[in-house]
Amino acid sequence: MQLDGTVCKPIKWTVVIAVIFGGLLLTGCDRRQESQPHPTVPEVSVITVEPQRLVLTTELPGRTSAYNIAEIRPQVSGLIQKRLFTEGSDVKTGQALYQIDPAPFQAALDNTRASLGKAEANLPAIRLRAGRYRDGLADKAVSQQDYDDAAAALKQAEAEIQFWKAAVEKVRINLEYTRITAPISGRIGKSNITEGAIVTAYQPMALATIQQLNPIYADVPQATTELLRLKRRQKDGHLNQQETDQNKVKLILEDGTAYPLEGTLQFRDVTVDSTTGSVILRIVVPNPEGILLPGMFVQAVIKEGVNEHAILVPQQGVSRDHKGNPFALVVDAENKVSLHMLTLDRTIGNKWLILAGLAPGDRVIVEGIQRVRPGATVKGIPFKEDGIKPATPENRTNGGA
Repeated sequence: MQLDGTVCKPIKWTVVIAVIFGGLLLTGCDRRQESQPHPTVPEVSVITVEPQRLVLTTELPGRTSAYNIAEIRPQVSGLIQKRLFTEGSDVKTGQALYQIDPAPFQAALDNTRASLGKAEANLPAIRLRAGRYRDGLADKAVSQQDYDDAAAALKQAEAEIQFWKAAVEKVRINLEYTRITAPISGRIGKSNITEGAIVTAYQPMALATIQQLNPIYADVPQATTELLRLKRRQKDGHLNQQETDQNKVKLILEDGTAYPLEGTLQFRDVTVDSTTGSVILRIVVPNPEGILLPGMFVQAVIKEGVNEHAILVPQQGVSRDHKGNPFALVVDAENKVSLHMLTLDRTIGNKWLILAGLAPGDRVIVEGIQRVRPGATVKGIPFKEDGIKPATPENRTNGGA
């Protein structure tokens, strides 16, 4: 009996330990199962596509040029007696600029007037003689030849008077030309001659130059590729150019400030510059304060037209594949992710202008793109554009697709 009791005790303890160890293993498995996370649906930020009216503009560099330019040259030869203007000042039409010595022209005028007077003094006697010969011819008191000679002498005297009248007018005009005046109003530059200089009529070198600065031109080159793109987009219905202020143009000065007055697009040149592949746009800009000077660099903000149904998407919502093609991930009605290939136009502020690939009501993923793939189920929450400047109805071109 003692032997049997000794043998049974180790067996009982072994069973107890096995039961306890098994319970611990089961408890640990349950805890590991409870600690494993359940799969969750990823959240993404989305925006709902809503078309809007957008005025599209493009910003082109250019330079200003004078509205009118007049190079002052003498119309008669002579000696410059006086310069009658201040260099760099504004002059008016008809204002005297230079005075050429008028003495030789005054003497020539007096001489031609005297010759005219002499011819006019001889006319009455010759006219009377021709009248008498005409009467005598009727009575056959004079011959036909004598009458013909008297009549010819009368016509010659009358022609001589007309000649001297024309000569007097010519010399009078030359005398007036000795006072050189401004043909246009504007700002005159430096004088290229001084008093005492000898000038000749219509000489190659200008005495001075007058430039009309109010209004002033802004000449802007535009690439022909852009013109073709605009015409194609207008034909496709993406642009409406029937706006009342379509030809209004804003200018940005060299220091980045906006010029306060709007210009008017006057015309597009019809000749393409073969070296640059562009045409010139000429803009007429009011310049009452003289802020704009010829040759200044400006940026012209030109209106292309109005897109009545523009679709804008934040730039972070547009990705590109390995070939560089743009696409967006869209959440459908069943919260499934689908991939839409896009056709981009340009950036408007911090957004892309979409030409094709999205439709009104589409929910585009803006944040969380890296966590999802096409076909996945997601939970879309509205995207908040905190601190991001939205696109305005009028925007300048920042770039292309």
